[in-house]
Amino acid sequence: MPEFRMLDLPHIRLRAAMEGSGPLVVLVHGFPESWYSWRHQMGPIAEAGFTACAIDVRGYGGSDKPQPVEAYAMERMVEDVAGVIEHLSPNDKAVVVGHDWGAPIVWNSALIRPDRIRAVAGLSVPYTGIPTRSFREAYEALFTAKGRFFYQHYFQAEGVAEAELEADPRDSIRRFYYAISGDAPDGTWPKDKVVGDSLLHRLPDPDPFPAWLTEADIAYYAAEFARSGFRGPLNRYRNHDRDFEYLSQFRGRKIEQPALFIGGERDLVLSMLGRGDLVAALKAEVPNLAGADILPGCGHWTQQERPAEVNARLIPWLKAL
Repeated sequence: MPEFRMLDLPHIRLRAAMEGSGPLVVLVHGFPESWYSWRHQMGPIAEAGFTACAIDVRGYGGSDKPQPVEAYAMERMVEDVAGVIEHLSPNDKAVVVGHDWGAPIVWNSALIRPDRIRAVAGLSVPYTGIPTRSFREAYEALFTAKGRFFYQHYFQAEGVAEAELEADPRDSIRRFYYAISGDAPDGTWPKDKVVGDSLLHRLPDPDPFPAWLTEADIAYYAAEFARSGFRGPLNRYRNHDRDFEYLSQFRGRKIEQPALFIGGERDLVLSMLGRGDLVAALKAEVPNLAGADILPGCGHWTQQERPAEVNARLIPWLKAL
């Protein structure tokens, strides 16, 4: 296990897993994960001559868990990333790497705080520019207004998804992780779910689970969520309108730092709102993009499902900066 440190930032305390020495690389996880989702990257990053710092995002694991929904707005997330860098590397910029929600967090951190971030890599979720409307409006038009289930709509009512996921964290992790992994057959995530269904409704519990997530891995995640709950993680989804208002002030900017994107061919993120070319949109907004690789057969959990392939792209990119 890496060394754990509690980072006392101006407005929050975050737990960080640390390994190695050298220039700082901050790793930011997504939903519903923890620092642990970077367990296959930390050693190689450290061996390449960097300090690997995988944080528990606020609301998760050993980090503080403020109650208000607005405490999880993107503005706060950007402050946290910049605060980690200022705390651990006050005289230098850092590289930031994010997966799932961690990807928008690091993309926007690079956009808004170029004084602190020298390079950025996103996994699963590409950056497509400052939005022209709240993401809530987009999914309501495509899904909710047509009576179709969309997980982010389901997450909006405080306490509802919390109760479902917290009833059995191990079961929740197994079923949710599997359903959007590259190992799940087409249709595992039911496309005919309707408004009123729950998140886990009709999601199978695989036996055995694919080998990339061991029983020990599942037990670690389950224990983390058993003690932290899901309110903080779900609150991130309850800030779409607030995030849209905040990010609109930066319209016209592009991400100018060296950048990298790695996605999965079978990741539902790349198709959930249609089949537009998100990578082309990424290249338009990130002019110094060094690579945009889509891993064949890989699902949503990019660096966990395909650690060797991710590391084979990430480590040379870091060394070349």
